[in-house]
Amino acid sequence: MPEILLEEQKLKLTNLSKILWPDDGITKADFIKYYTEVASFILPHLKDRPMVFTRYPNGIYNKAFYQKNVPDYAPKWLHTVDITSDEGNVTKYIIINDAKSLIWAANQACLELHPWLSRTSSLGNPDFIIFDLDPMENTDFEDARKVALALKQLFDSEGLLSFPKTSGSTGLQVYIPIAAKYTYEQAREFAKLFCLVIERTFPDITTTERSVDKREGKLYLDYLQNIKGKTIVAPYSPRPKKGAPVSCPLTWSELEQGVTADIFTIKSMPARLRQKGDLFREVLTKKQNIDPWLNHV
Repeated sequence: MPEILLEEQKLKLTNLSKILWPDDGITKADFIKYYTEVASFILPHLKDRPMVFTRYPNGIYNKAFYQKNVPDYAPKWLHTVDITSDEGNVTKYIIINDAKSLIWAANQACLELHPWLSRTSSLGNPDFIIFDLDPMENTDFEDARKVALALKQLFDSEGLLSFPKTSGSTGLQVYIPIAAKYTYEQAREFAKLFCLVIERTFPDITTTERSVDKREGKLYLDYLQNIKGKTIVAPYSPRPKKGAPVSCPLTWSELEQGVTADIFTIKSMPARLRQKGDLFREVLTKKQNIDPWLNHV
């Protein structure tokens, strides 16, 4: 059983030859190597945020499960935070603040990393508002691209900075960084306002309808993603799909010129990051005010 020393902690790495992405021959060793290579880029987006993991111990085509609570066998040095739900249930969430914690999670076959929208210092106040553009049966990535660009035009006209990324699956996500002083309810009100504008602009391909049966296969504008305790896939997190795609931050010009989600993968992302750096870094530093769009919730 290989053992490595990372940030003064010994980590035992297990089952390194296990195939996680069978179509691509990507092993657990390859996956751990990927997170090692992108650690400095992904860690700022995980710092001080409660984490939810999706684990695939036997590869992407076998049984997977979500993990919120820290497992009993986790090392004592792993950072955790206890959060009590409205129902009174206590969950001990893992916090990924350093490379050793990230690689520990990778060794647990945590393929997907899902951080909260807020940090432990202000759990009730998100740092950003998310527009999750999720194509259904009768829509596709091209429709999500069209809607994302329309959102950008809206935000530009209102003087707001916005940042797009692929979901790593079939959709796109647009982030609006905000000052961590607004409630989740206010974040949802803001997101709903713009989603309703988009729904009126593109009634044939978009919907805010919550019932799946009534969406008519349209692209779902999920403003309800902005709820305390909800998570979204982290930038640079892989997805359990053929090709090992990654949720990839984009420039708006890339999205305008046309991209497809499948070109951003575990294999291509390290070189892209070396070339372009973290295109999402301003999501963490811009503290925009959204007061003008709120109805004093």
